[in-house]
Amino acid sequence: MMWTFDRFGSQVAVVDEFGQRLSYAELAREGRALCQAVGSRCLVLQVCQNTLGSFLGYASFLEGNIVPAMLGADTNPETLEALYQAYAPKFLWVPEGMRVKKCMPVYKRFGYQLLATPFEDRTQLHADLALLLTTSGSTGSPKFVRQSYRNIRSNTDSIVEYLELTAGERPITTLPMHYTYGLSIINSHLDVGAAILLTDKGIAQKDFWSFFKAREATSFGGVPYTYEMLDRMRFTRMDLPSLKVMTQAGGKLSLALHEKLARWCLETGRKFYVMYGQCEATARMSYLPWTRSLEKAGTIGIAIPGGRFELLDGDGTVITQPEITGELRYHGDNVTLGYAQSAADLVLGDERGGVLDTGDMAKMDADGYFTIVGRQKRFLKIFGNRVNLDEAEGLLKAAFPDVDLVCGGKDDHLYLFATREDLLPELRRYLIEKTGLNPVAFHAKVIPEIPHNDAGKTLYKELEQYYD
Repeated sequence: MMWTFDRFGSQVAVVDEFGQRLSYAELAREGRALCQAVGSRCLVLQVCQNTLGSFLGYASFLEGNIVPAMLGADTNPETLEALYQAYAPKFLWVPEGMRVKKCMPVYKRFGYQLLATPFEDRTQLHADLALLLTTSGSTGSPKFVRQSYRNIRSNTDSIVEYLELTAGERPITTLPMHYTYGLSIINSHLDVGAAILLTDKGIAQKDFWSFFKAREATSFGGVPYTYEMLDRMRFTRMDLPSLKVMTQAGGKLSLALHEKLARWCLETGRKFYVMYGQCEATARMSYLPWTRSLEKAGTIGIAIPGGRFELLDGDGTVITQPEITGELRYHGDNVTLGYAQSAADLVLGDERGGVLDTGDMAKMDADGYFTIVGRQKRFLKIFGNRVNLDEAEGLLKAAFPDVDLVCGGKDDHLYLFATREDLLPELRRYLIEKTGLNPVAFHAKVIPEIPHNDAGKTLYKELEQYYD
């Protein structure tokens, strides 16, 4: 068992926005009933929402040694069908209104239904396999990451330790359940017997904040896009006396906004944690301690308990001197087993051996704090000069914090996309001035909106349609 819910007895495990709740004892009982309907260890394809039915499925499957493959409710039908055919799951756990050809409902609870598929139970699963999550990152098509029980346990233990979590926490869901960051919040709080506040509402909706205040939420997490929205909403002026902790991951927050939030938290007696992770590392690889959130603003902090970083130069030699950029490599028990492209891959064991080449370029300061400077794939050659797209984007966002913008491109062509046409000339001039590169390489275009996935990450791949 992952958590052994019975040990928390009558403590509240989850409350949703409609007033439905389950104690840990009730969650354990409901989970046993659902797993009994499944029957034995197998693969279940789950369509996820931040609802009680979806929550019950995930928690029960992981506790009951059943392997869920987690998909977002907004997964396009073509992708869903392709994954369904490729992996031949024995069951589906989906909202009651969802219909799937040749599938029969065998169990229903809290607005969700267990559908038996026509596939024979022939999919072989490695004994260590606990969970499948899709990873599209910022670009590319989804594929599954294979997470083991050891991966989840290791990452959960480290998060509980550095966030100092207790049963008194009441985190509110702001991130999708099928997103590794959102799922890690659920995992870590279930582990300490906390009460999870479950809502599908977004932070721009009044009902979210009504639920937040009514249930006295103590914490929430967000990606940079989340905090940019909150800043525009003048979040720091809200009356939220119960809020104690904010966490941020899923990309680099602008330095100005990081400093603003860190300062506000320190002044108001709250804790602000910046973290760094990837689905391939279960969730988290580093954290910036809240006590140094302002002093070390712009960094990703230090490795999580039980983890270790190293930087490699172009020859694969470990860099030991501070302030030298290299590729970031991570070591830890939370490094996942590997990828899956088909059902045949689910029988595979650990292919990574606890080592992950992150694909990020970083540097370390004299105190051992790391800063991400860009992705290996987010670099362009502009007339022989190497240009960091993340750095260019960061310069613009720092100078124009109220504008939605993003940078992309191909060699010798850097594209600046923004949602305000009137500022395009000024944005372009600023970037040319700051980089000192030939102006003919820069292209500025207005687009209706910056494409994001449901976790708030920029979908850089979708920008390619606008390239000349």
